[in-house]
Amino acid sequence: MPETATETVPGYQVLARRYRSRSFGEVVGQESIAETLERAIDRDRTAHAYLFCGTRGVGKTSMARIFARALNATESAGEGQAVEDAILRGEDMDVVEIDGASNNGVQDARDLIANASIRPARSPFKIYIIDEVHMLSNAAFNALLKTMEEPPSHVKFILCTTEPHKVLPTIQSRCQRFDFRPISVPGIAAHLADVLARESIEADEAVVLRVARLANGSMRDGLSILERIVAAADGRLDAELLERVLGVPPEDIVRDVVSAIGGGDLAGTLRAMATLLGEGLAPERALDGIAERFRLLLSAGVCGADPEILGTGPEEAAALVDEASNFEPEQLVHMIALCDAASARVRVSASPRAILDAAVARMAMSERFARAASLLAGDTDTATPSKKKSLTAAESPRTTEASVAQPVTGAATGPKPESTPVIARAVESPTKAATPGKSDPPGDSVTPERRVVASATSAAAVNDAASATDPPAEKAGDIDGESPGPWARLEAAATTPRHRAMLADFEFDRLEGNDLRLRRRDEASPGADWTVSHPESLERMASEALGRRIRVEFVGVAASEPASTPIVEHDVESHPLVADAMELFDAHVVQVRRIDGSPKVEEPVARTERED
Repeated sequence: MPETATETVPGYQVLARRYRSRSFGEVVGQESIAETLERAIDRDRTAHAYLFCGTRGVGKTSMARIFARALNATESAGEGQAVEDAILRGEDMDVVEIDGASNNGVQDARDLIANASIRPARSPFKIYIIDEVHMLSNAAFNALLKTMEEPPSHVKFILCTTEPHKVLPTIQSRCQRFDFRPISVPGIAAHLADVLARESIEADEAVVLRVARLANGSMRDGLSILERIVAAADGRLDAELLERVLGVPPEDIVRDVVSAIGGGDLAGTLRAMATLLGEGLAPERALDGIAERFRLLLSAGVCGADPEILGTGPEEAAALVDEASNFEPEQLVHMIALCDAASARVRVSASPRAILDAAVARMAMSERFARAASLLAGDTDTATPSKKKSLTAAESPRTTEASVAQPVTGAATGPKPESTPVIARAVESPTKAATPGKSDPPGDSVTPERRVVASATSAAAVNDAASATDPPAEKAGDIDGESPGPWARLEAAATTPRHRAMLADFEFDRLEGNDLRLRRRDEASPGADWTVSHPESLERMASEALGRRIRVEFVGVAASEPASTPIVEHDVESHPLVADAMELFDAHVVQVRRIDGSPKVEEPVARTERED
């Protein structure tokens, strides 16, 4: 890096020009390429054409000038220094810099070829640096093919491009290609800190690191951003000045938005977003800031408090790790994708604020939008984020019933201390309540699901609650001396939504030997008819739960005919779309209805056509 600005150029120079690299050792982030070119010169193994590829501001043109300077270096002290300075400024007569965007025609290529035959004036080589070479036309590329393949011995070509895929393969095959990588955040931050030190400007470390992140791997962009902040500064560079000058989302407000999302606070999320937009930000800029915050949290949650990976200071890295504990990596990936999709929509929408608020509200309510496939598979652990609040008891009634059935059985087998409450579940329907010998306790209403809360003053009181719940044949509520009872074991075995839905339509009547008798609830779904006519799935589940072959009988229910004929049911279930839906949703066909105007698939003619 130069100690001072180039003295031969009058007037003020921007930082990007004043602190441009002047030697291989000063190039930041491209050490391997610099070392390769330097060794090629030392060993006299330089090629006749080079192709430098990479994004903007990573050092392609600077490396080309440094390489040309090293190739044309002379032993004369005075003249050699003048030549080197002219090359670095792009003003030397033997190092010709051509803008490919404005000299892209075939005639420009012909002029280059004609001038290439003229020997250099004062240097060993005549070097052509063609910047943005991908802008040349196909005719210009084709005109250069022969010259680039077999140029005069005194000619070297250095092609620079940000879009190598637009350069003809025939041109690329004639060059040695070097791909310049984006510069790392620590590398840019170190260079910016060095520039500020040489300019005697004080700045917060957080400001330097944030500018380095905003540069997106481009050193020139980083220096240009820093130039804007320095021009507006009246003393030390701080975060408030950076946000005011650059118009980027304030980090403290973005942190509030993300914190409210992580806590599931919908109202707090919308309030924080309103504050963020109140800073004068466009909706897409606000979403970009939130997405960047989620990216930092994702890196912090997975990689830990690593300042080099996060591009932050040690204190901020530790704070990011604490904040990331409110999220799962899967959530953060999903939210980044939501921000990206919403950002694209708000740019073309007539109501960008509505899309923005809906997007952040969707993130705050992410636990309520669990992945459909996970929920349908009964995998509540993966569908609901473990670090956010889980479903309440009201949202998961089947799990609650199975969990409260256990204390009843335990209470019936032994006394409890007087201070220990016992929760017993009594499941009754109005039909069952009207059955003789099954009257309700005084003051208790008849509901599909009731929970009787009593103080366990004696074992007799618990037995009374159990007798009000279970039929006389199962006085202790267990089977073969085991606990829990048969209904609780059935509920525990219903691990899929399909099985839980089947059990929800019925209530336990009694278990006699291998015969399980169930009673249909009054509020049963239409799928209960299908279960009554097709009890095989329920019998298999009961056999696995109770450890022996079980036959299911339905008390007080006449088996109704299925809604469709066997031919229709078979045809529908064998349809690829229906089969995929049954597999995805773990479902079965309950009813088949024919739409007006559609063919009757149960007709023999249609059946024959399908068989053919």
